[in-house]
Amino acid sequence: MNSCSSPTVTVVVIAFNDAGLVGEAVSSALAQGPVVSEVVAVNDASTDGTGRVLDGLAAVHPRLKVVHRAENSGGCGTPRNDGIAAASAPYVMFLDSDDILPPGAADALVRAAEEHQAPVAVGGCVRRELPRGRDVPWVPGLYTPGEVIEQPADRPELVRDTLCVNKLYDRYFLDKHAIRFPDGRFIYEDFVFTARVLAAAPRLAVVGDTVYVWHVRRSAARVSISLDRKDVGNWHSRVEAHHEAARVLSEASPELGRACKVKFLEYDLPIYLRELDPDPGYRAAWWTLTRNGLDCLAEADIAAARPHGRWIARLLRAGETAPADMDRLIRLACEPPCLLPPYAVGADGLPVWSEEFPVELDGLAALPLSALPVAVEVDGAARRSAIRIRVHDFYGRLAPAGPDTARLSFLPREGGDPVPAPPAALRAAPDGGWVAELPLRPRALARTGRRRGLRGLQVWDVRVAVSCADGSSVNAAPRPSAGLVGRRILPSSRYGVLLAQPYRTAAGSLALRLAPGAAGALDLVRNRFDRARAGRRPG
Repeated sequence: MNSCSSPTVTVVVIAFNDAGLVGEAVSSALAQGPVVSEVVAVNDASTDGTGRVLDGLAAVHPRLKVVHRAENSGGCGTPRNDGIAAASAPYVMFLDSDDILPPGAADALVRAAEEHQAPVAVGGCVRRELPRGRDVPWVPGLYTPGEVIEQPADRPELVRDTLCVNKLYDRYFLDKHAIRFPDGRFIYEDFVFTARVLAAAPRLAVVGDTVYVWHVRRSAARVSISLDRKDVGNWHSRVEAHHEAARVLSEASPELGRACKVKFLEYDLPIYLRELDPDPGYRAAWWTLTRNGLDCLAEADIAAARPHGRWIARLLRAGETAPADMDRLIRLACEPPCLLPPYAVGADGLPVWSEEFPVELDGLAALPLSALPVAVEVDGAARRSAIRIRVHDFYGRLAPAGPDTARLSFLPREGGDPVPAPPAALRAAPDGGWVAELPLRPRALARTGRRRGLRGLQVWDVRVAVSCADGSSVNAAPRPSAGLVGRRILPSSRYGVLLAQPYRTAAGSLALRLAPGAAGALDLVRNRFDRARAGRRPG
């Protein structure tokens, strides 16, 4: 490792057509203090004035060095490589032009790297949903603050963290192992770079600080690569990047290679599946691409995944074309997972996906009740203040536990603890399953949201918890009927008027928008405008 009496870091900022935001990113890097000896900003042949903004900042800040590329690289890898080449400090970090480094991030990482002689130091990252500012932790629970990981093979689950920006790297380590980003138009270049870092078996030091703020602007005119999923080409790029990452890791460590493939089945594949475009042509292209993409997986790789991941993979392998019940597969990829009826049984008496695709749902009998993908459907509104639900039995697994009550809970999109509603008794339905009428109290929920600091439009994801006589329970995301969806105008002594809008998310689950008073109504209008401009479905 390189070290010096006062070790410093070069922060590499990459920018393309981001004149309005790059200044904030650069300022956050310069504000780290003397531990950042230089900021190298690479302008990837921008056409919107980004170069002028950077040159203006460099004229004021001697620690800022600007590299202007003559031609756009088409990706993020090449400008980052240019930044590494221009760096002079012993350590290097990466920052995108629309994100920021929180105060003290660089100092915390450098201190940890020096103290533990670790070529790589890692800290927390949050995805900050803008404009509301909701922070969502990236890979929560993966790292323990203060821990030192001697080699990645000891912790194969580290492959879940594919970001390059929440880490500090010893530049000598990168040079020694010839670790660079893929050049050119290579999307998801982080996957490959991170795989190359882990394959080189560095010691990793973990800090408890948040070291990176990833800004998520879903309503932006030009969304980030990770959010631009409307084109099947984005999924193709992600599959290709995953293949390369898995190859690199497998050559270095069979454990890391398998963990990477399992992560693809448990994380990447469900993300895209549950947001699948309804267009039949898109779905057909996606199915073929994904099915071919699974060719690199051995059966042992699939068997190592959790039940829902391996069931989805085997279904993809079972048919050359998408099944007629594709929406059932999408719901299985949701969180929490849900398997809609009808339920089929194979010739050997074991549960299978369907008669069309008799793929065994292996491991079902061993799943605890809390892990079952139970289906809950909302039949409609029993009355203005309640909804009627139907709980389906999942291959007979639920009945022995004795379902007796159900209750709604509401999860704020802004983050925070769920808000439970009063429970209601379940009763057996003549045609199977159980039904209940659950209280829906939008006025009380809106008041709770305001007490928690939610202002304007409130968005709540709805969940149903089923409790059983044997003490077990299961949670599900209810699926609304068409009759439930629609805006309701409720009089309110507190707000004058409360707009309540139950709606179906893109994944098919029930959610609720509440717009208390004039401010909430204005936010609701803005929300609709942003969604229309972005061309996305709600949720």
